[in-house]
Amino acid sequence: MLPFPYAVERGAGPKTIVFLHGFGACREIWRDVMASLAAEARMLAYDLPGHGQSLKCEGMGGAKPAAQAILADLAERGLSKVHLVGHSMGGAIATLMALADPDRVASLTLLAPGGFGPEINAALLRRYAAATGRKEIRACLAAMSGPRSVPPDHAVDAICRMRKRPGQLQTLTDMAAVMTRDDRQGVIPGAQLDGLDMPVMVVWGAEDPLLPVLQTETLPPHFHLHHVLDAGHMLVEEAPALVAEMVRRNTRRRARRLHPPLGAAAS
Repeated sequence: MLPFPYAVERGAGPKTIVFLHGFGACREIWRDVMASLAAEARMLAYDLPGHGQSLKCEGMGGAKPAAQAILADLAERGLSKVHLVGHSMGGAIATLMALADPDRVASLTLLAPGGFGPEINAALLRRYAAATGRKEIRACLAAMSGPRSVPPDHAVDAICRMRKRPGQLQTLTDMAAVMTRDDRQGVIPGAQLDGLDMPVMVVWGAEDPLLPVLQTETLPPHFHLHHVLDAGHMLVEEAPALVAEMVRRNTRRRARRLHPPLGAAAS
């Protein structure tokens, strides 16, 4: 078993951006987003525990262990401050990382994140977990996307390759069963979210068939929210240029102050 989840590194720059994919995908889905940002930042794209080259690594067993494993890897790399970008399950993991170690997280960009409400299309997620072969994987990606979106070939190919690894499909189906027990997903308490003081951007497709966009209605007021019209759940594949721009904007924002500086007069 690997001590840490596997990651690839791209780009160079004064800041470090960490990318966490959604359930059933792999690090390669960030290809176009990372290409747009390569001249501006050092970037790490992880295979989440249970996926790809992290099929057998520390952090198996849910979002919380995965968050701790990735934080441990960042510490091992000597990275004291990073910008986190997470899609779906990766968004839940990024949020838990920010809650567990807020001083390490400079900003949080969440793309249709998991854990922000109990509702989930459990049948669709379980179908995606068991999908194998280009035709079925493409069909699942299309079912999770907006009505006019076409899954890109590079994403279909990358997921097909990943799922050919021995034991990968069984791991995904087992994970999906746990994640959607009673056809619901686990929820991160809103009171905890309200305490996050780094810049937080939430991007959600208006036509998301997996996690309903209505889950944005309970976001803390200081979270910046961007709805993507006509897009579904697969924002990284559907709108990579927009995702890159959202990441670019959020990594340039300043953290809010939860408390006034010492000596400041109360208003």
